[in-house]
Amino acid sequence: MRILGIDPGFAIVGWGVIDYVGSHFKVVAYGSIQTPAGERLEKRLNTIYEDLSGIIDKFKPDALAVEELFFNTNITTGIKVAQARGVILLCAEQKGVESFEYTPLQVKQSVTGYGRADKKQVITMVTKFLGLNEAPKPDDTADALAIAICHAHTGASRLASYFNKK
Repeated sequence: MRILGIDPGFAIVGWGVIDYVGSHFKVVAYGSIQTPAGERLEKRLNTIYEDLSGIIDKFKPDALAVEELFFNTNITTGIKVAQARGVILLCAEQKGVESFEYTPLQVKQSVTGYGRADKKQVITMVTKFLGLNEAPKPDDTADALAIAICHAHTGASRLASYFNKK
């Protein structure tokens, strides 16, 4: 199964593609989509759509796993991230890639075994799980790979797929 993990953002969208076969991971590619501050909202959303569309076309994932939004104190930023997340989900739908959503708690639990793990713990485990020589940069990319790992662990079962569609 080829999984595209996405850490949604507005300034930075982390992405990571992994293959998961027989409980083994193989990193295919990872990176980030970055949009310049000060650019019009519409232009930034278009950049996210176009770049993600190219990633999907190039790597042909079987599934897209995206993190659900967690609203902190800055509601304005949260709304922009929600708009970017909508563009991400729309792109997946238009490309015919089924999407699955996971909470930050689910991702941390899946990758570290502890739902309240800090960012450093998640990055360390992602690096170990995937056999990387160094931690993926930026952090958003490591988060995207963690989301892909989470889907591999939970979304690969038919039962999990059933509940994710609800």
